[in-house]
Order: sequence, then C-alpha cells, then structure tokens
Amino acid sequence: MFKKKAEDSLENTTAMHAEENGADLEAVMKKYDREANTRHFEGMPKVIVRCMLIGFALFMIYMNLFSTWGEQIRRCLFLGMVILLVFTIYPRRKGVTHKTNFIPWYDWILGIAGSASFFYYVVNFNEIIQKATRIGQVEVVVGIIGILVLTEACRRVTGIPIIVVATAFVIYAFSTGLPLRRIIYNLFYTTTGVIGVPIGVCSTFIVLFIIFGAFLEATGISNFFIQCANSVAGASSGGPAKVAVISSALCGMVSGSSVGNTVTTGSVTIPMMKKTGYPAEFAGAVEAAASTGGQIMPPIMGAAAFLMAEMCGVEYASIIQKAILPAFLYFSGIFLMVHFKAKKLKLMGIPKDELPKFSHLFKNIYLLLPLVVLVYMIIDGYTMSRSAIFATLVAIAVSMFNKENRMTVDGFFTALENGGKGTLSVAAACGMAGIIAGVVSMTGLGQIFISGIVSIAGNNLIIALMLTMVCCIILGMGVPTTANYIIMATTCAPILITGMNMDIIAANMFVFYFGIVADITPPVALAAYAGSAIAGANPMKTAFNATMLAIAAFIIPYIFAYNEALLFINTTPLQVIQVVITSFIGMFSISAGMIGYMFRDLKPIVRIICIACGLMSIHPSMATDVIGVTAFAAIVACQLLANRKGAKAVA
Repeated sequence: MFKKKAEDSLENTTAMHAEENGADLEAVMKKYDREANTRHFEGMPKVIVRCMLIGFALFMIYMNLFSTWGEQIRRCLFLGMVILLVFTIYPRRKGVTHKTNFIPWYDWILGIAGSASFFYYVVNFNEIIQKATRIGQVEVVVGIIGILVLTEACRRVTGIPIIVVATAFVIYAFSTGLPLRRIIYNLFYTTTGVIGVPIGVCSTFIVLFIIFGAFLEATGISNFFIQCANSVAGASSGGPAKVAVISSALCGMVSGSSVGNTVTTGSVTIPMMKKTGYPAEFAGAVEAAASTGGQIMPPIMGAAAFLMAEMCGVEYASIIQKAILPAFLYFSGIFLMVHFKAKKLKLMGIPKDELPKFSHLFKNIYLLLPLVVLVYMIIDGYTMSRSAIFATLVAIAVSMFNKENRMTVDGFFTALENGGKGTLSVAAACGMAGIIAGVVSMTGLGQIFISGIVSIAGNNLIIALMLTMVCCIILGMGVPTTANYIIMATTCAPILITGMNMDIIAANMFVFYFGIVADITPPVALAAYAGSAIAGANPMKTAFNATMLAIAAFIIPYIFAYNEALLFINTTPLQVIQVVITSFIGMFSISAGMIGYMFRDLKPIVRIICIACGLMSIHPSMATDVIGVTAFAAIVACQLLANRKGAKAVA
C-alpha cells in the first residue's frame, strides 16, 4: 500500500479545494447527469426500492445464464421491469426530489401501465405471433401505451434530445402514409423496433457488464488508477493534469459515463490542477476531454463496444483490438497539450515526498485481475455473458485482499443495487434508439439518407465524411453514449458503408468517435459543463478548451477513414508502423501549434505551420508525409538551436 502521508496529502488537498470552490459534487451530478437525479427514500420504502433493484440485477443474471425463453419474451420482461423501476426511482423533472418516500399517483399509473404493456406481450406471445400484422385493436392500444410510457421513462433518465430525434422519425413514418396498425406492429411487436437489437444487446451483454463495473468499482480500482497515475506522472511538470489524463482514461473505460467520470475523478484532479497553476477553465477541460475519451479506451470502452460488435457482425475481441491505436493517439494528443501548457506556464509537479511510490502500489496490482480475466476469456472464445459473470466473481475475490474495500454482505448487495440502477438509463435509451432503427428499417429512410449525402458529395470521400461528422455531432448532443452510438450506426454509418464503400468497422468507429465528442462540443457539452462546475470556471470557455484538447478525436477518424492500417484492417506490419509514427508526429506538431509552445514559445506564423505540418503528416499520402515530417523536423531543429543559443547567452 502506498504511503499514508501521500494519501492524507492528496485527500486533504481535494477536500480543501472542494470547500474553497463550493463544489457540491452531488449537486453537479444532479444538474448535468440525469441518472443522479433520483427520489429520496428512507426506512422501509428505501429497503423495498433497494430490494427491487437487487432483485432486478439477480433476475438478469439468472435470465442470461439459465433461462431458455425466446428472445422477444426476454426483451419484453427486461423492458417491463425497467419501466417499473424508472417510474419508482426517477421524478418527472430535475429538482423534484425534496419529498421523502413520495411517489405521485400519476407515476404509479404510468409505471404499472407501461410495464403491463410489455408483460401483456409476454403473456399473449403465441397468440400475437400467430396474428402477425393482423393484430387487433387491443394490441394497437397496448403498443401505443407501451411506446408512449417508454418515451416518458427515457425522457426522465436521459433528457429531451433523444426524444426529439425519435419523435421526428416517428412523424416521418406517419408522413409516408403508413397505417397506424402497421407502424405500431413494427415498432412494438417485432425485433426491428423497441425490442430490437439495441435492447437485445442491453438485456444480455450490457446489463452484465454494468453489474461487473459496479463490483469492480467496489474493489477500489478507481483510487488505484488515480494513485498509479500520480506515481507515474505526478512529479513531472504540470503533473496533476497528466494524472487526470491517465486516471480518467483508465476509470472512464469502466464507468462508461463522460459526466459521471468527470465528476468523480475530477473531484480529485481538478483542485490539484488549479493548485499547480493551470487556469480553471483549462483544468475543467482536461478532465472533461480525458473522461469523454475513456469511452474509446479498450478493453471495456463503456458499453457501446458490445453494440458495435453486434452491429458489425464481428467478435468483441476484434473491436477492442482495432480500437487500441486510435485510443493511444487520442490520449497522446491530450497528454502532449497539457505538457506543452505546463512548460509554457512554467508549472511544477507535485513534490515527490507527497506521492505514493510505485513499489508500494505494485502490491495492489492484483486489482487488475478481473480485467485481465475478462479480456482473456473473451479472446479465448467464451461468451461475453459468462465472461462478465466470471470476471465479477473474480472482482469479489480480489476485494478480500484489501480490508478497506473488502466485499461484505452489504457491499455485495450494494454493488448489485448500483448495477441494477446503472442499467435503467441505458435500457430506456436503447429502447428509444430501437424506435429510430425501426423507422429507418420500415420506411427505407436509410437509403434516402445515403442517396442524399452521396448526391451532395459525389465521389468525394472527404465531403461525405465531413457531412457525416456534422450529423453525428448534432444528433449526439445530450444523448448517452450507448443510445448515441445506436443512432449513429443506424442513420450515419450506412452512408459511409453503402455510399462510399468504407469498411464496416471503420465506418462504425468513425460515427462512434464523433458521437461521443458531442459531450464536450458546444453548445451542449455536458461533460465540460460538469468540469467547469467543479473548477469554478466559465462553462463555455471550459467547453471550447475541452474541444481544443480533444482535437485528436476530430482528426483520428479521418486517419482511419483514409488509411485503415490504423485499425489493423487490410494492412501489413510495416504499414501499421508507418501510420503510427507519422500520426504521432502529426499529433505532436498539432498539439504544439494549438498551445503555442514546443521547446520554447512559438510565434503565430510558426504555430500555423506546425498545425499544417501535423495535418500533412496525418494524411496517408507518402508525399504529404515526407513534406510534413521534413517541415516538422526543421521546426524542431530551429527550436532546439534557439534553446541552445539562449543557454549560451545566459552563461
């Protein structure tokens, strides 16, 4: 275990700055993360709600490991329970949580009616299947109730944006002249609508991995990641910002939430960055950009990676393998920018005597065992469900070696409760995303999108990519990562796959990247706003700083769109090495140009040249690589020579 002195120092620093900034972390979570905006229960009602969540989590484990029910029955049972829990736990709007043990009458009606709609499908499954498109008036009414109540449930846990998008798609379906009966049948009673692929993946893989994540966090692995990052980078120039980048990458891949990770990890890192000397808006932006990037960090990648594997028809192991190099470049870009900023501001790191020694932290490396087991089992061919369950058992076992985070009976049930609760927002969003996918499938809207973009772009890939990027950022604003990706994969990815003959994984990865950066892109930059609240900074300035720091996320997708070697697709080892080296040089040059410092301050014209060199190095053409790398080398040489002359003049 690391030094007690280091632990106390870091905790005291965090507490002191939290008090100075008046940062109420719970209030920040409730403001920017709807999942945290829940009702308050005490006494027996609290026990009942807790038992409901625990029972839900246990039922999901049972359903995935032992049940032999049909897929439609499993998905309807899952959604029925989700709706009942959402209306039990979440109020109709933010801030309506002041009454203890209070659920209004209309929430009882909505929760029961919504869940009953899906349970009706389960009870009458055989009869409904036989009727097919000839469903009766009762089935139409049941379907309408189920869809409307699911929409309200989704609004409560994820917000308005995805509702607006889904509503627009449904209105389009009606505008095509399709009868109500057919629309309801397709959206509610078939596996191309509400109970489609998104809910199928959510009710199997995602729910079990969310439960795994809850048990993994209970082992204290987040604190371990933060302390490891402190040990590795804390003492270097501007160390706390580098700690934020490393720890947020590691913690974010498990949490799967940009806002949640920004608040939890940022409560430690942001005060430390401000104390070191970073401007408040820069400190909040570093945490937001790194936390958002955690969702592209293998091997977990939040929950969207499981959906991507399903959408692309490939193994999950293939997705995490192809995500390695882009994630490395993304975090390299942020790391370089915070380094250049620290050098430019002449910032120091954390004193070494206040940092944990890595040799002490090495004793807790066993905390990584659940992740190692998870990845090994998936690569070895085990199903993702069984891999998640086994890794959860390993997480429980490793917790026993640390008395501070040892899994007790109460801790076991608390992890199940957190896992069950964490599933609700993802499930509701997946249901709504299924509506969008259903409309696209039912109306042929996807082909219209493809034809429209292709007609504008012609055969020019760069125009198609830019138009797709804009669509992804707009559609992804304020939408949770999982639902965000489903929308992108349904509406935008086919444009690149069918219209531009792009590889299916490259196209899905492209839209995934631009979907998640919506969390830090103004004007709806929820992760950046959460970081600004903790830092006590201007929200919009923080968002623009976060966008600058995450510039790699706006560039990397174009790299693998033009050069699939970055994703290990149709390539050779030599091509992979070439694209990694030139891309890293490009990110180094762009980072220096954006900050205005490399080995010394850069003049405005040199900054522009640096950015241009970086973009040329990133472009897959050999000619642009040579020009970009050569110009970059010349700038580096001039910088080092100027430093040397300056040192001699001082001497």
